[in-house]
Amino acid sequence: MRLLVFSDIHGDLRALQRLMEMEADAYVAAGDMVTWSRGLDAVGPLLAQRAAQMWVLPGNHEHASQSARFCERYGLHDLHGKWFDFNGWRVAGLGHSNPTPFNTPGEYSEEEMAERLAPFAGLETLVLICHCPPWGTALDEAAPGRHFGSRAVLEFIEKNQPQWFLCGHIHEAAGREALIGATRAVNVGKEGYLLEVG
Repeated sequence: MRLLVFSDIHGDLRALQRLMEMEADAYVAAGDMVTWSRGLDAVGPLLAQRAAQMWVLPGNHEHASQSARFCERYGLHDLHGKWFDFNGWRVAGLGHSNPTPFNTPGEYSEEEMAERLAPFAGLETLVLICHCPPWGTALDEAAPGRHFGSRAVLEFIEKNQPQWFLCGHIHEAAGREALIGATRAVNVGKEGYLLEVG
């Protein structure tokens, strides 16, 4: 079974169309399809090509309420704060990011991030997808020694050890992989990551 996860399209319709042409059993758009919430109606029809298999998270550039309405309008699945069964794997998602200097529409405090991740604790065979990467790892490093990820996300991974963790948000770290305990983690970026699970 193949799960294609991508993030941070920011209105690049050509990159999004390439992703939609890739074959997978399920797709997760992990946030920031646009910038400052503008242009969602341009990306909607492209995501709708895979509507039955498409799950969506809000990034920090989309508020969860906007993302929910967007999913309803285009027949997509809202993954924010939810999970679905994927051939025996639990694919769970949380959008938004920890606070940024830019006051973007989709930001949570670290306490909110921890509260919203808590329901996923104890899920077995877990693939966790967040817009925001874990703090202090290769996945959130925007420049040498400059980390902007979430401590709550890191703590959840360290404590619960999902089999896989996938994220976006920090563009400079796109494509990087890390091992956090037993958890294999990837910043998928707009090129996407095709995860194959049994």
